[in-house]
Amino acid sequence: MKKTLVLVLVLAMTISLFAGCGAKDDGITDIGVTIYKYDDNFMSFVRRAIEKNGSDTVKMTFNDSQNDQAKQNEQVDVMIEKGVDSLAINLVDPQAATTIIEKAKKAELPVVFFNKEPSAADLDSYDKAWYVGTKSAEAGVIQGELIRDSWNAHPEWDKNGDGIMQYVLLKGEPGHPDAEARTEWAVQTVVDAGIQVEELEIQTAMWDTAKAKDLMDTWLSKYDDSIEYVITNNDGMALGVVASLQSAGYFTGDKFMPVVGVDAIPDALSKIKEGTMVGTVLNDAANQGLATFELAKNVAEGKDPLEGTSWTFDGKAVRVAYVAINLENIAVAEAAYAE
Repeated sequence: MKKTLVLVLVLAMTISLFAGCGAKDDGITDIGVTIYKYDDNFMSFVRRAIEKNGSDTVKMTFNDSQNDQAKQNEQVDVMIEKGVDSLAINLVDPQAATTIIEKAKKAELPVVFFNKEPSAADLDSYDKAWYVGTKSAEAGVIQGELIRDSWNAHPEWDKNGDGIMQYVLLKGEPGHPDAEARTEWAVQTVVDAGIQVEELEIQTAMWDTAKAKDLMDTWLSKYDDSIEYVITNNDGMALGVVASLQSAGYFTGDKFMPVVGVDAIPDALSKIKEGTMVGTVLNDAANQGLATFELAKNVAEGKDPLEGTSWTFDGKAVRVAYVAINLENIAVAEAAYAE
């Protein structure tokens, strides 16, 4: 009797230990999600799209990594410990994908990265790793086409009449694939169209509205009317530029300066309507969120990543297309944010 009782107690303790290590079998799909920082304008809409698509069908654990890769690594550890079925990771630092993949591999968990793209080598290192995002260069090319078309349509924007576009450019996070590609290809597309350009300034504002306003304030005091075009890597920075220009008396009377962004967030669409932004590029938050959720749910349930979806793979990546947005087709972008 005593031996039997001891065996029963040992068995119960063993089961309890396994349960405490994060194993679960409750039949509910559980996806662990991290966002590099919640107060990023664009990522707030991607997060909302993920939440919206998964609210009725799965359990999701969301984390704000607060732009801190060490914090994100810890959050991944905690989610693995709690027994999530898959990971959906918006990296703080794309180079940290190696670390996240090592953690996922050890736990035999599938991982879907989104918005910040790991290297192809990192994705190829694990058969259960995928990516949802865009082709970084495409946004720059489309933005360059917007700049080209608007510049050609408005010869009066060449204030000094020298036939050269004097521009300033606000860049996102240095080393970020989107920031680097958008910066290169926006300008290159304009040059390829035969437009002469002169770069007055290029600096990073880290995707941030307040930092962009401060930079534009400085440039206006330095160059004032010599600036003929403002190019920004995202709408968040474009909003800061517009605020600076408005404080300096632009957009009243005939005092105007063209500004373009990327993302087509609702606040930027409002600026296009009021005439303080020329255009932007729709970075489709709704579909990025949908694709991230659909892939993460499928792989959490042991299915093929694309099962039952309309997506296709470019290697191991789902690419959501960009769209040029100006006043003429602004309804396209508004539809992307419709509830």
